[in-house]
Formats: sequence, C-alpha cells, structure tokens
Amino acid sequence: MSKWTLLAGVVWVGLTVLAFAVDPILGALVLIFGGAGMVVVQLASSWDQHPDFEARELARSRRRKVKWERTAPAREKDAARYAAHQARQAAKRRTEADTPS
Repeated sequence: MSKWTLLAGVVWVGLTVLAFAVDPILGALVLIFGGAGMVVVQLASSWDQHPDFEARELARSRRRKVKWERTAPAREKDAARYAAHQARQAAKRRTEADTPS
C-alpha cells in the first residue's frame, strides 16, 4: 500500500468515528462515501504502474509474430493445395473449351 492510501485510511477512520459520535446517520454516510473514496485512492495510487497503449500493442504484435511464424508451414501447405486446385480448374476449363458443343 502507498503512503497516500494509508493516510486516506487514517483520515477516513477518524472522520467516521467523529461522525458516529455526532449522529449515526451522518456516521453511516461518512462510512459509505469514505469507503468509496478509499477505493478511488487505492486505484489511483497504482495508476502509473500499468503499461500504456503502445506497450500493450508492442506485446500483442510480438505474440502475433510468434503465431505467424509457428503457422507458416500450414499456410504454405494450404497455398500449395489452392494452387493445385486452381491448376485443375484451369485444365478443366481448357478441356471444356476444346470440346465442341
């Protein structure tokens, strides 16, 4: 935890105790909104530790490159099968064009 989170927690507990001493409804209000404030302070304390968009995209592109290299043989095999299919289709069209109707 950061020092700001601890400081906010101490302030929150102190204000909650004082508010409950004055009025239970006011104490509940301070307790609820103070808890929400603590969550915001905790999330804000680690905001800069997350990677930025460029870092995430760089990692994503590296993963895509690894996958691309891993699946290269399958793509080559598919390309060869497609080329053979196209050659068969072209031969079939030539045969059909050569025979008179």
